[in-house]
Amino acid sequence: MLNARLRGAWLANVATATAAVAVGAGPLRAQVAHRVEVRRAPVLASDLEVVTVTDRSVILTWTTRERERSGRLRPIPADTEVRIAPADSIGPARTLFHDTDPTPYHYAEIHGLEPGRAYRFEAYSSGRRAVPARTLVTRRPGTPESTGVFTTLTPPPGRLLRTLALANDLHVGERTSGLLMAGLPTGLRHHDAEHPELMLDALLSDLRLPDRGADHLIVAGDLTDTGTLGQSLEVRRRLDEWGALGRDYFVCRGNHDAPQPDDHWGAVFHSRQRLTEHELGGLRLFGLDTTRLRGSGGTIVGPQLAHLRDRLAVDPHRPTLIFGHHPVTSSAAVSNPGGPGFVLDRASAAGLHAAYRGAPGVFLHHSGHTHRNRLGRPDSGIDVEFLEVAAAKEYPGGYMLLRLYEGGYMVNFYKTRTAAARRWSTRTRRQYFGLHPDHALGTCADRNHVVPRDFSGLAPA
Repeated sequence: MLNARLRGAWLANVATATAAVAVGAGPLRAQVAHRVEVRRAPVLASDLEVVTVTDRSVILTWTTRERERSGRLRPIPADTEVRIAPADSIGPARTLFHDTDPTPYHYAEIHGLEPGRAYRFEAYSSGRRAVPARTLVTRRPGTPESTGVFTTLTPPPGRLLRTLALANDLHVGERTSGLLMAGLPTGLRHHDAEHPELMLDALLSDLRLPDRGADHLIVAGDLTDTGTLGQSLEVRRRLDEWGALGRDYFVCRGNHDAPQPDDHWGAVFHSRQRLTEHELGGLRLFGLDTTRLRGSGGTIVGPQLAHLRDRLAVDPHRPTLIFGHHPVTSSAAVSNPGGPGFVLDRASAAGLHAAYRGAPGVFLHHSGHTHRNRLGRPDSGIDVEFLEVAAAKEYPGGYMLLRLYEGGYMVNFYKTRTAAARRWSTRTRRQYFGLHPDHALGTCADRNHVVPRDFSGLAPA
């Protein structure tokens, strides 16, 4: 159920978008083709997003469209060009990326940058400079998209030890995307394939490529849409083609995976409200089952929480990553559209905070469920990062890479980049009356940041 403030924001956004269409039409220009004069609208390059900023690379995405005679915008293929220069340099930026293969869904990845340095950038298609969409997340003052400047990260000191991919909300079996309740708002369906399977395949193919190089994958719940046996077997088959459960990839249950009433998901993966534990070269992983039998909110039953406390107490200083489907913190509870009842209940959240307070080795808690990228604040003075990761199955459509160095870790969000995935992510940008980017993308700092920690005792992958 949507609250009044969100409904008001939707209406304001619709009015702004309507005004933007009227302003953005632009003049027509003449072209000659086969000696016949054809009047054609210029290419409009919009939706610019500085998605990923690492220590040595940046990834930008945008979309090109043209206006039909009816006034509607439709995707139009164009080239992809990015010009970059150090922010403190004099003279024009020079082209560091130019792909002449036309596409409406632009994805530019530039490597060879210097760590900890500010760069100014410009993105073009058909000679038209790309601009951010009329969304607050990229238009607010100070964003890379509004300033035309990004700053590469300074990586933690020491060797890179291993890389973990954090993902969630696959929803295999879902047929319509963007529904909050039955039939509302009008959802989207893929024309050629089932979108969750398409997006999962794009994710898995990404992770094994050398420029991503994920050693492990952690999926924090909602692997299926309704937890049926067919859906559970299908997602297990795809994940097993990528690696081995408990060695290469790790999973926990989400509310969409709950028994209905039979626990098919549990039969394929593991039983309900069970704590899972794994060890990776000295790094400890705990998977929580935070699901209820009914409802979308989360809880942790007493025996599971006691089990976690006991296991943490065995070696409280060991570097430990914990993952569960439902966000934990009070800030997550009040900032998501579903309200406090949509996340982990306050008693379970307090129990986790108390457990983490006695185990300083816990450094990150990964969750999903809200379909957004968000770096949360703990409810008490503990040195734990609470990280929500956007859904893999829809815009922005991707995963986080957690790179562990001897002296800390670096977090970066990546969109999946197959042509089909980029097309679907662009379509689902307009979910929830066009407000989805403001909810789901997160700030550049939510998506890209570095945290110092001592991981010198971990073994490399």
